[in-house]
Amino acid sequence: MSITDSLDLKLALSINPGPTRFTDNQRDFNFVLNLMFMNPNNLGFNKHILNPDIYLPSDHVPLIIEVGIKEENIDYTFQAIKKDSKEEEAFIRDIIKGIRNIDTSELKNQADIQRCVIALSTTFKDAWSIHSMTKRITKHSKEWWNE
Repeated sequence: MSITDSLDLKLALSINPGPTRFTDNQRDFNFVLNLMFMNPNNLGFNKHILNPDIYLPSDHVPLIIEVGIKEENIDYTFQAIKKDSKEEEAFIRDIIKGIRNIDTSELKNQADIQRCVIALSTTFKDAWSIHSMTKRITKHSKEWWNE
């Protein structure tokens, strides 16, 4: 309850209350609670439904809510390297080369270790900046992001 309070969440009640678990074991009771906590300012608050017709193969009934997605521009960029690409191969090659070039022959004190750590960090940073590509996510980035 302290987590829900800290996030300003409240217990949301379903439109069609009922059991949320159906057990195959005769000795068990259907007393397991599935709860949904939401921000009370959300348009879907107290509007979720239980759908006991689609609970198989689980013994729990899904709690279903409609989530509205606003028609606004989602614009987010990030750096990435495509798996199994030529860029990934070159990135790994540069990392291996960079690690091999770090002089670890005389690590006598904390400053020597720090020097190696900085060299290792620089190796990864440089390889990443050379081989990663900027990707952009928009509301049309995935074909399933439609009405």
